[in-house]
Amino acid sequence: MNIARHIYTFIIIAVAFCGATAIVSCDSQTVYHKYSHTLLAGWEKNDTLIYYVQPVKEPGRYNEEIGLRINDSYPFMSITLVVKQQIFPGKRTKTDTLKCNLTDTKGYIKGHGISYYQFNFPLKQIDLRRGDSIQVSIQHAMKREILPGVSDVGFKITE
Repeated sequence: MNIARHIYTFIIIAVAFCGATAIVSCDSQTVYHKYSHTLLAGWEKNDTLIYYVQPVKEPGRYNEEIGLRINDSYPFMSITLVVKQQIFPGKRTKTDTLKCNLTDTKGYIKGHGISYYQFNFPLKQIDLRRGDSIQVSIQHAMKREILPGVSDVGFKITE
């Protein structure tokens, strides 16, 4: 009977530990986070990446962030992105131009990684009402029509 009690206690502790780990590991502040791929051979100026954010459950001010992954074939020290957002159901629109510096003044990459470099750039905060959804479109605004070396562009919203 003593062994059964120890096994029962062990099971209770294991379940409690797994539950606590699951609660701590969840990122309940992230509302939306998705990356879209571009062709490494070149992201064309008219190739628009579109993200559809489902209706938010709670009203409030949300933080937005653009993620970017590049490799060594990207030829510039920065990239300029145009981020257009249409908020439904009110059809409010918002357009931001984001200049993303990828290197420091000496030309060293600011991002993290080895063959691909990850960057995260904050966008402005956005006020949303309960039930608002967003359609986000991102294009590059560089003078060059085709940009090589950009592999992924992401969009993230957090509470």
